[in-house]
This record gives sequence, C-alpha cells and structure tokens, in this order.
Amino acid sequence: MAYDAKKIYYRFDDHLSRLVLDYEASRQISPESENLYHGLPTAPYDEGLFVEHNVKRGLRNADGSGVVAGLTRISDVHGYNKVDGKVVPDQGKLTLRGYSIEDLVNNAQAENRYGYEEVAYLLITGSLPNKEELDGFCGRLGAFRHLSDEYVKEFPMTTVSSSIMNVLQRAVLLLYAFDAEPDAITPEHEIDVAISMLARLPRIAAFAHMASVAKRRGSEVHVPHPTPGLSTAETILQVLRGGMAFTRDEAMLLDVMLMLHAEHGGGNNSTFACRVLSSSATDPYSAYAAAIGSLKGPRHGGANAKVVSMHEDIRAHVSNWEDEDEVAAYLGKILDKQAFDGTGLIYGMGHAVYTLSDPRAEVCRHYARTLAAKKDLGDEFALIERIERLAPQVMRDHGMTKPICANIDLYTGFIYKMLGVPETLFTPLFAVARMAGWSAHRMEELLCAHRIIRPAYRPVIEPLEYKPLADR
Repeated sequence: MAYDAKKIYYRFDDHLSRLVLDYEASRQISPESENLYHGLPTAPYDEGLFVEHNVKRGLRNADGSGVVAGLTRISDVHGYNKVDGKVVPDQGKLTLRGYSIEDLVNNAQAENRYGYEEVAYLLITGSLPNKEELDGFCGRLGAFRHLSDEYVKEFPMTTVSSSIMNVLQRAVLLLYAFDAEPDAITPEHEIDVAISMLARLPRIAAFAHMASVAKRRGSEVHVPHPTPGLSTAETILQVLRGGMAFTRDEAMLLDVMLMLHAEHGGGNNSTFACRVLSSSATDPYSAYAAAIGSLKGPRHGGANAKVVSMHEDIRAHVSNWEDEDEVAAYLGKILDKQAFDGTGLIYGMGHAVYTLSDPRAEVCRHYARTLAAKKDLGDEFALIERIERLAPQVMRDHGMTKPICANIDLYTGFIYKMLGVPETLFTPLFAVARMAGWSAHRMEELLCAHRIIRPAYRPVIEPLEYKPLADR
C-alpha cells in the first residue's frame, strides 16, 4: 500500500498553522488577563502538611513501598521483603502468572521460537498454551493485523504530531468508531478487542513513524501488506524495513524486548491508569488510550530515550572509556548537575521496587552482549556495563542511602539502536508490548473487582466569604 504524504497532510498543515496563529494571538497578555497566567499558586505544599494528614504522596508509604490498592493474580514484581515493618532489599524477581520472566524468555529462545505471543496468551488466559492453542492464537492475531482501507484513509489524517505516542492514543480511540459494539464489556468482547489491539498496534505504531518520515520528505508512505505467519516482532520490523530485510537474530532480540515489557504489575502508572478507567466500566478503547497517555510521560515510559542521550554524552566527554576513574568522575559530574542535562540524575539506575537487581535488565544484558559482538559494538556495550557497575558507588559517595541497581532502561535504548529502531519509536514499542499486560489487568479489574476506584483527597483550604462582582 502507498499513500501520498503531500495529499494526506496539506489540509491539516494549513489547519494546524491557523491553530498555532490563533494560539499565539491568545497569549497576547493584557493587564486584565494577567492573573490567568500568573495567579495560580505554584509553590509546593508544605512537606509537613502531608505528614500531619498522613497523606501517602504518589500512593507511596514513607519507606518508599507502594500503598496496597488491590489484589491480582496476573504478576508479581518483587524487589524487597518487609521484616518487622522495615524494607529489606532482595534480589529482583518478576513472575507472570507464577512463571519467572527468565524461564519464559530463555525457554522460547532455547527452542528458537518467538515467545511474545505465548506471554500474551498466558497473561490474558492465566495459563500457558499447548501447541494447538498457541497456533490458534497466533492465527487469530494474524487475521486481525490488517488495517481496513476505511481506517487507513482516516488514520493518516491524525498523524500530524510531534509524538508517535500521541498518534497511538488517537489511533486507538479511532478504532472505537470501527467497532459495531464499542461499549460492550462482555468477556467475549473484551477478548476480541484485546486481540485486535495486540494485532494492530504494532503495525499502527510502525505505520505512524513511516508516515511521519514520508511527510518530512514529501514522499509516499509504503506500508507492506501483513504477511501471514509473522510474529509480532517480525511484523514491526517488516513495516520499518519496508519488507523482510532483517535477520532472525534481530527479530528474536526484539521479541525478547517485547516479552520483558509485556507486564510489570498493577501498580505501575500506566497499568493503574488503565485499571482506574476500567473500574468505571468505560469502553476498552478509552482505557487503553489512557494507559498510553500515562506511558508517554518521561517519569514512566519516556525514560529510555533519556538513557540513550546520556550514553552519547558520556561517550563524547570521557576520553578513555576503559578508565574507570574517569568514567566515575564524569558520573559524579552528572550527579552534581555539572554535566549532561543538569537534572542530577543518572538515567537507567534505580527503580521504585527493585533494590539489588532488576531481572529484566539482567536478561537484556545477556542478549544484548551477543548482538553487540556481532555488530562490532562491544566497546559501547562494555561502557554501559561499566556505568552499571560504577554508578551505585558514585551515588553512595554523593549521599544516596537506598540500594541502587540498574533498571531495564539502561539497556533498552542501546538494543533498539542496534536493531535500527528510531528513537521516536522507543516508547511506542513499550506500549505495543505492554498491551498484553494492560488487557489482562483491565479484564481483572472489570470482571473481578466490581467497584469504581475512588480514593480521597484531604482538603487544606479555608472557607471564604463570596463578594459580589462589583466589590472585588
């Protein structure tokens, strides 16, 4: 399929420019409107207020552990034990429906087969499929991968955006209009929508990127028809490469990344957002779009691109990558806000749950090492390992007391770069993979919890007497 990007975009470019002009005109601040922009209180709340009212900011306890907001049979993210009310660091473990993530990844790799579809089936149904069930599930995904001509005619019109994640949100909401019963919340309909999302979102994400590239170049968008029998990883690479111009090793590594990102507990921000919307019994498209919106945030899924930028900065400013003292000194400058982006953060280090290790990072490291050697990128890989090894001590030297380990983001950007995945797709591919976990949590919330999520906020305001307009 080919689409003329110039014809697709010209009307929207004109409309968008008018919107920008209108927006700029609206910001011509008059004395009368000054309070609109500067009247909102922006000072942070007194820290003591949160303690006084026993408010769990970010739904976190004082020791950093999460407030328990529900029960789940889907996964377990383990990073510490609580002994006598205190957090005791422990090796990280991630289990999906009771199976360790290492077993799921390593066994699929050992059998030289793609494993993401197996993980998705496991998350949605609660059990591992036999061969016939897995083949049938993959067949259903293949049947849903095609995007109808009617949808494609509408979809490119919505891709004028600086963010593919924003495009994904609108693309998911657009699918609502192509569903004969979009508001149905029966188990059967939920499964059908989940399969539709799992099948179509990989092509939509890759298509959105290609459409954006074509727009910049003023060329046509070439989208190959889905090839029957391709895995999700192969489907993504097929669109990005314009055909089958990828190796099996590349597709197998991308499959590993999809498995590692498929699910990570009910408390992570995007999954919790999905559960909050689902608890209101809204349609699945709205819930999944909300999850994508959450994942877009730099405090959540957007962190992987920051790690890539940080690694580039370190490579540029450290003359000898093998000199541990020089690497450590530059990491210290980053912490002191004297280098990189001035935030004082070493991206890819530390996690809200994991303390001694992130099992996903360990799997990434193992498989990334092999591909890095094949692509003659061993020195860059060794530098990342060196950062992982040195950063915790550097952070302790700068006053950090909590245990610090590498998280998955330390390696994901490097892996995606080796696979030729553009940076604009780092977080969208995270969303593509996490759809499996989101759908499982949505169905658990919708069909098992049966109560709308409605936490409380403590008001800290004083009563005021209303004044007539003439007296203000």
